[in-house]
Amino acid sequence: MNRAPVYIIDHQVLTPLASGTAANLDAIAAGNSAVMPSRHQLYQDQGICGALFSPAQWKQLKEPLGANLTNFEALLLHSITEVLRSSELNLSAPDTVLILASTKGNIGELNEGSTAAAERAGLDLSAARLAAALNYHSAPLLISNACISGMTALLVAKRLLQAGHYKHALVAGADCISPFIMAGFKSFQALSTSECRPFDKDRNGLNLGEGAATLLLSTARHGPEKMVLSGGATSNDANHISGPSRTGAEMAFAIRQSMRQAGLEAGRIGFISAHGTATPYNDEMESKAFIAAELDRVPAFSLKAFFGHTLGAAGLIESAISLEALKRGWLLPSRGYANHGVTAAVNISKELIKHQSFQHFIKTGSGFGGCNAALVFSKTSN
Repeated sequence: MNRAPVYIIDHQVLTPLASGTAANLDAIAAGNSAVMPSRHQLYQDQGICGALFSPAQWKQLKEPLGANLTNFEALLLHSITEVLRSSELNLSAPDTVLILASTKGNIGELNEGSTAAAERAGLDLSAARLAAALNYHSAPLLISNACISGMTALLVAKRLLQAGHYKHALVAGADCISPFIMAGFKSFQALSTSECRPFDKDRNGLNLGEGAATLLLSTARHGPEKMVLSGGATSNDANHISGPSRTGAEMAFAIRQSMRQAGLEAGRIGFISAHGTATPYNDEMESKAFIAAELDRVPAFSLKAFFGHTLGAAGLIESAISLEALKRGWLLPSRGYANHGVTAAVNISKELIKHQSFQHFIKTGSGFGGCNAALVFSKTSN
């Protein structure tokens, strides 16, 4: 495998907070959040607090697509189409690979109770429908690896590009919330009834969110200054089916491997875009991993309190927004963090700070089954 740079050519984010990567970052800078007690009829009596698209937002999203799509498929198609429009990428060309990432896909269709609806729950069927709508030349690759699905998809894209199999990779991910998903997280007592507070001493659970993101990667450079996916690695701690490692050693391994691949020491990392779910065990594990990887002085933040935990799409959404922050030279705040609540002495960002000269950042993620991921993104003008 060669070490040719893999450039991030374009990206698009869609959340209940805003449409577009820049618009989401602007909303974050303004202190806005899409997390609120759910008014949806399925959840309004359950004390659920999350970031869900409103019926009006769904209507606005789906009507222009003019197809019989599920919410999940509509999110993906909208996000992908926006990137195709701005990049003029030709998905019918054989030098382009389409990679789709999701944790649950159309699992909400099972709630419809009919055989026809249940048959749409398979990710392969959604992939086939999207491929046809986009005139893609083959069957998309599917990545479903818990909450690191999006990050894993980016790493797969990087490896395929550097192996010379393709010139371009379009990586898209989405997840929607359903009663099935809500019930699962409630059974773990992992949901907060108020806005989540990552790394804070009063954190008591996560907020689920909906969203999608698409990133276009390429070995062909465009423009004078570009973002590069310079390193990446995954690991598994094999600790528990739902609980993360108690030491953080396995995530630290993924972080060190990604930095080594990027040729960077810890002191050159500008910031960490953390997973930061605001559950007691995740934030504790992640903070220990930062210490073990010698990143204790590097400012870290979580974006979950702005638009919730978007499951398999989280790594893509948060990577894209962090790339935009790197481009602007911004250090983002970890909303909800007031009093340090993890045993490790990590540096959690509280405020938006502009005019920074960062060149690199790390994105971390973890998920059920003990999976961990770390990606290094770099700004280059060479």
